[in-house]
Amino acid sequence: MTAAFILAPHCSNPRLNVRADTRQRLNIRNIRTRRPSPTTARPVEPAPAAAYIARVTPSPPIAELTDRARDIFRRVVDGYLHSGQPVGSKALAQAGLNLSPASIRNVLAQLEAAGLLAAPHTSAGRMPTERGLRLFVDGMMQAREPSIEERAQIEARAAAAGPVEEALAATTAALSGLSACAGLVMVPKREAVLRSIGFVPLGPAQALAVLVGEDGAVENRVIDLPAALDPSALVEAGNYMTATLGGLTLAEARQRLERELADGRSALDAAARALVERGLAVWSEDGARRPVLIVRGQGRLLDDAATADLERVRGLLDDLEGKQEIAALLDSARAGDATRIFIGAENKLFALSGSSVIAKPFRGHDGRVVGVVGVIGPTRLNYARVVPMVDFTAATLARLLG
Repeated sequence: MTAAFILAPHCSNPRLNVRADTRQRLNIRNIRTRRPSPTTARPVEPAPAAAYIARVTPSPPIAELTDRARDIFRRVVDGYLHSGQPVGSKALAQAGLNLSPASIRNVLAQLEAAGLLAAPHTSAGRMPTERGLRLFVDGMMQAREPSIEERAQIEARAAAAGPVEEALAATTAALSGLSACAGLVMVPKREAVLRSIGFVPLGPAQALAVLVGEDGAVENRVIDLPAALDPSALVEAGNYMTATLGGLTLAEARQRLERELADGRSALDAAARALVERGLAVWSEDGARRPVLIVRGQGRLLDDAATADLERVRGLLDDLEGKQEIAALLDSARAGDATRIFIGAENKLFALSGSSVIAKPFRGHDGRVVGVVGVIGPTRLNYARVVPMVDFTAATLARLLG
């Protein structure tokens, strides 16, 4: 079963904190981020207090680690996330641990037995397992706030002139470039203001219902025609709907059409009336209200991939084609305000490709969740840097859509 967790700012709520006696015994350091000075602070701030503590059920055995084991484990994870290569006892001995290689190897073996490290058969070094990465992210990661330059780049993309969807795509592309991951954003589909509606015959039994918005966007649906429909009814129905519904949103158009048809106020004949009702029904389906999902930067997943990882990355790129599944995953991150992190097999969609997902919901001015933004990348991504970056991007998009 997928581990359920919440990533939230450190606070005094005892349910969100490691108990004081446990913290003292394990010497777990608070996770801090650098705050900009008042003269350089940007108007949109990432998570307040900037201390990230993740909660996981079930929890990895952090209480079972000695100070020595925790130090060696942290160095292995840091080294692996930096280089992508397993870390050996010799490298650890040279890092100033004041321990013999034999003592280090003994601790590495214990960490491997606990399921936190693994030894690839081609290497004498160790690398963290997904369980080990979860332990690191939950209790040992020191988050690093985005730099002034990184924040400015994200804000500039969000503030660019043009349709909202273009700003979302540009902001997601900026997040992708800065994080070296694929960037994702999902927002509800905004109802367009209608300019015109028409019907194009496709044959004796079908027609294409074409909706044109004030912004120039075009949507179409295939509808079935009533039996023995006169072609002139297509023109009559289109003219009626354009004259009656132009300047309204789709929801407003539905209400007006239903009201006029129910009251018998339209001057349409029976055939044209049936056509209008079918045109209305086709846009009442859920498909017209699906959220907008934007994916940018898939190619960046290949930039840092070793030859041995190419098959995994190909699998991830294939997974990214399943936009409905990604939308469902992001939708699961909408609850609450927490940043969600799925590592490897914690998320079934990307389990085989060995990938991690970091996602953060953002709210509009009325407090409702209006979307989710995040990244997908290899499990060895730089969590300490990317998690606050996703946080900041979510805050920026909240301001854009608020």
